[in-house]
Amino acid sequence: MLSLQGISYRVGGRTLLDNVSVNIPAGRRVGLVGPNGAGKSTLFKIISGDLAADGGAVTLIKGASLGMVRQDLPDDETSILDVVLNSDIERTALMKEAETTEDIDRIGYIYDRLNEIGAYDAPSRAAAILAGLGFSEAAQNEPISSFSGGWRARVALASVLFSQPNVLLLDEPTNHLDFESMVWLENFLMRYRETLIIISHDRDILNKTVDHILHLENQKLTQYTGNYDQFERRRAEKLMNQQVLHEKQMAQKAHLMKFVDRFRATASKARQAQSRLKAIERIN
Repeated sequence: MLSLQGISYRVGGRTLLDNVSVNIPAGRRVGLVGPNGAGKSTLFKIISGDLAADGGAVTLIKGASLGMVRQDLPDDETSILDVVLNSDIERTALMKEAETTEDIDRIGYIYDRLNEIGAYDAPSRAAAILAGLGFSEAAQNEPISSFSGGWRARVALASVLFSQPNVLLLDEPTNHLDFESMVWLENFLMRYRETLIIISHDRDILNKTVDHILHLENQKLTQYTGNYDQFERRRAEKLMNQQVLHEKQMAQKAHLMKFVDRFRATASKARQAQSRLKAIERIN
C-alpha cells in the first residue's frame, strides 16, 4: 500500500532521517513511536507531500487515497456538519454537478456513482462521527467560525475519519479529546479496515489499535510486530542482548590486550601480539 525507500531529511544542519526504508501492506495498523524530536511528524509530512525529502521516494499504490488531519478549515458560516461532508471531494463535486448538468447520460452516471459511494447515507455517517467526538445535534448545525481551536481540531479529525482514506495518518489524535471521545475514537479505529499509521504518546490507544510498531530513533526506523506493550518487551530484550554482547566483547578485548601488554616487547611473541592487536581492532 505504502512504500518508503531511502528517505533522508535534514533541517538546520541536523539529520532527522537517514536513508530509512519500510513497506507497509494494505490493512496494516502501525504505531509510529520514538523520542520527542526524532522526526515522527516530519516523516508524516514527507509521506503526505507537505515536505520534500532530501533523498529517496514515497510510493502509494495507484488509485489509493491518503488522509491526514488538516488545519486549513474554513472560517465562515459553514456548519460543521457541512464542513465534514465537504471533505469527501468526489461526493461534493458530484452533488454540485447534479444540480446544474442537463446532459442525460451524465446525470445517469452521476446518480449511479452517488449510489456506489453511499452519498445519501453520508449525512447520517458524518453526524455519527461528530457525535462520537462530542458534538451535539444542535452544535453540528452551528457555523465553524463559532468554535475554538480545540473544537476545530475535532472537526478536522472528524473530516479525515469521514473521508475514509486507504491510508490514514493520525498525529496525536487524542490531544483535544475528553475521555468519552477518546473511547469512541479507540473503538472507531479498532473497526477501521484500511491502513492506519498513528503517532501517539497514549499507550492504551496503541495497544488497542495497532498490530505493528515503527520505532524511529537515531535517524533510523526499526519495525516490530505487535502492539506497544509487545514492542517494549521485545526492545528491552534486544537492548539486554546488545549489552550482554558488548560486555563479552569488552572482556575479550581486555583478555587480548593483557597478552599484548605482556609480550609486545618480546621478539618471539611479537607476531602473536600484533595478531591480537588486529583482533582488538575488529572488535571495535
